[in-house]
Amino acid sequence: MAVYTEIDSDTLAEFAAQYPLSQIDEFKGITAGVQNSNFLLTTADAKYILTIYESSANGVAAADLPFFLGLMLHLSAQGLSCPVPLARKDGGLISTIKNKPAALVSFLEGRSVKTPRPEHCRALGAAMAQMHLAGDGFELTRPNNHGLGNWQALFERCHSRADEVSPDLTRAMERELTRLKENWPDNLPTGIIHADLFPDNVFFMQGDMSGLIDFYFACNDFYAYDLAIALNAWCFEADATFNVTKARALLSGYQNLRPLAPEEIDAVPILGAGAAMRFLTTRLFDWLNQVDGAQVEPKNPNDFLRRLRFHRSATRPEDYGLTL
Repeated sequence: MAVYTEIDSDTLAEFAAQYPLSQIDEFKGITAGVQNSNFLLTTADAKYILTIYESSANGVAAADLPFFLGLMLHLSAQGLSCPVPLARKDGGLISTIKNKPAALVSFLEGRSVKTPRPEHCRALGAAMAQMHLAGDGFELTRPNNHGLGNWQALFERCHSRADEVSPDLTRAMERELTRLKENWPDNLPTGIIHADLFPDNVFFMQGDMSGLIDFYFACNDFYAYDLAIALNAWCFEADATFNVTKARALLSGYQNLRPLAPEEIDAVPILGAGAAMRFLTTRLFDWLNQVDGAQVEPKNPNDFLRRLRFHRSATRPEDYGLTL
């Protein structure tokens, strides 16, 4: 449960008074996420998500909030279904709770799917292409702070204890980080990406996608890297086997709106390995550096170690259901 900062009734009332809200009927913590403190705020007229941005090694920097909140406004204006920040009475989007930045965004109806089917993957692919196209024209930029350099830095902080998680993990990660550095592409189509489109960040209602949430890793990077993250998140089964049927559906849904260039298709295996390493390193760090008293359960990094092994053996785009 992602609640690091507790809010009492007086603090909530002081915060809510800054917004054009009707009477608050309900306020409760949300059992999702690992970075921020999230709460569901229900009024007589609508529902909202109140997020407190916590300071941590992998947390959201206050300086990035104008990018994240502005991006949601931009994407919504372009027709993408996503949460929209609520402005305060003075027009600002960013507030403060207990000396931490906070924001209020609209509640997106729908639920995530625990076991995605190919039709869910196809809908996700289409939504990703729509998002990538809609991001064009957004004036702010943000580098990917969870790119190759960050993987190496986090691994170095976990180096001495990595083998506690899995035997010989230290040596395996050293080899793979070297391979990724030597083979990472540098000339692929680039724009705004979500960078965290796991199933819990994609909502469906009555079989149809209702929207995308949690843009707090969004940045400028390769579009195909965003797809590689989604392939890792949506197309592996519980036993870590890769489901090529789901992958074909996801990639087909995407390419119906934004066809991939040949160089993007060719890069999918190394991007897939990089995406697996990205989440292996952050989950390894969180696993070894748990916060005392936080109501949050860290995720097992071994899930992405198994994915990484697949990507090392999948040397061709055809292994992902793609053809040049």
